[in-house]
Amino acid sequence: MESGSNKNVENTVKRVCHDQLVPKVKTSKKMSTLTNSPTSLNVPPEIKKNCGDKQVEITIERIKMAKNTKEKQNSDLEKVAFKRKAEGEEKPAAKKEAKTIELDNQLVSMPLPQIPLKNVMDVEMKLVYIDEEDVRYEFVEPFMATGIQPTCPAAEIVDPLSGPNFSSLPQIDKWLQVALKDASTCYRQKKYTVAAGQFRTALELCSKGAALGKPFDAPADHVASVASFIETKLVNCYLRMRKPDLALNHAHRSIVLNPAYFRNHLRQATVFRCLERYSEAARSAMIADYMFWLCGGSEQCISKLIKLYWQAMIEEAITRTESFSVMYTPFATKIRADKIEKVKEVFTKTHPAYAEYIYTDLCGLHVLPQTADWLSFPPQQYLLTLGFKNKEDGNFLEKISSRKLPTFTDHKTPFSRLTREDNVRHMETMGKRILPILDFIKGTRLNGGLCACSGVMEKLQYASLLSQLQRVKEQSQVINQAMAELATIPYLQDISQQEAELLQLLMADAMDTLEGRRSNKERVWNTIQKVGQIENFLYQLEDSFLKTKKLRNARRQKTKLKRLQNLQQS
Repeated sequence: MESGSNKNVENTVKRVCHDQLVPKVKTSKKMSTLTNSPTSLNVPPEIKKNCGDKQVEITIERIKMAKNTKEKQNSDLEKVAFKRKAEGEEKPAAKKEAKTIELDNQLVSMPLPQIPLKNVMDVEMKLVYIDEEDVRYEFVEPFMATGIQPTCPAAEIVDPLSGPNFSSLPQIDKWLQVALKDASTCYRQKKYTVAAGQFRTALELCSKGAALGKPFDAPADHVASVASFIETKLVNCYLRMRKPDLALNHAHRSIVLNPAYFRNHLRQATVFRCLERYSEAARSAMIADYMFWLCGGSEQCISKLIKLYWQAMIEEAITRTESFSVMYTPFATKIRADKIEKVKEVFTKTHPAYAEYIYTDLCGLHVLPQTADWLSFPPQQYLLTLGFKNKEDGNFLEKISSRKLPTFTDHKTPFSRLTREDNVRHMETMGKRILPILDFIKGTRLNGGLCACSGVMEKLQYASLLSQLQRVKEQSQVINQAMAELATIPYLQDISQQEAELLQLLMADAMDTLEGRRSNKERVWNTIQKVGQIENFLYQLEDSFLKTKKLRNARRQKTKLKRLQNLQQS
């Protein structure tokens, strides 16, 4: 039943696609802080052919919507910034300079707080399991005729049969509405297994075109919003049944269908927490907080709860890991090389057991939930320093951080076919050592680094390893998660034309892989991996040539000296 539902959902996606914290302080031994616009797309025809016209069009519309939303927010922020600047000019400039010096020079180790589990559960009850008494839908509101952006593009709309001023909104198909109300009744009666079955039935109706009253005239975004709503209800059912593994794919697909709605990301964070994947839960919570602000959220109490959840997941991730330790250093000016060395010295003194290799992330700026004010210009930024017990992990991070399209290419014979044992070894290395570190780094970094798709590429390459080992269920989960991240990228950062085209190609290939469709062309992420192997091979040849040349010159100099000595002695 579940596999059939998954297939129908994938077909639906293809068709419509698209602080005050109140913690109790508990010292962590492995973490400290040091108080110290996307371009509009012209998608090539070959992308449309691979991905499907509707999927490409809705993704493009979402990228444009993200751009318009950001421009509106930036316009408001520029006015606020201008006002602050005008007020600041009246104050002495020495105060600002003193503050900058203070942030840069103070190096006092301070533990970050740990949030009790009860507080985390309270956040989930208030924000994740909310709205159980009503059947609600998440329509994307159209732009107003005056050109003013609505307060939230993914606003929750109450049942169309009740409430004022809903005549202009699309009407849910009557049979689908009956199925949803029956499922919601079972859910309120705590019959979660029955409710999940009825929601799956509703999802099948939706995938067959029974989402709205006029299926042929319905905008793709509205259909996607209804399907996303059903996916979120399935997530809640499986979480109530204490089966987070079954909720995982539904959480990912709800984001693919409606990436601008903050609760979808928060539900995904809850699923990750239940699966004890705390780094990924932290990133989902961070994105939820950012989406809440981006879509016009103004309730400070909601933002504080999300930040509380975000902080709890960061602390839990650091407490559980054994391979590395963490230090965040606030800064207000450009990072200099001597500052980085000074930070590493402090890290070595603070965490001597994790000083085998010290890595400083320079690919992106990090934000902590205590200071994450998305309305500020910019929010307080931190430099992330990681210390490892295993030197190889740090070396790998240094390698991928210097490349625009990072790839895992630890192959002894890069151009030969890998054996099953090699695939198992690479899968263990990526799944247990590399990806957890990358997930933790992204837990406090909103942008993707050198490339917008960085971090997603490694997951898709990992999915290829799972496919070769015939671990289909895990492969499906990894690809669904990668698709959710790809759908969210345009809302998080500005992307170039080239990055937008790469994003479209990755989405198309990921969808083809989920549907089991074969093509003559290789998947994009595998092609990138091969390019990375060739680059590594060329770098190795260059290093070997330079070393050989250096040795040859040394031998020649040694031979000349011997000849001179012999001539002098004779």
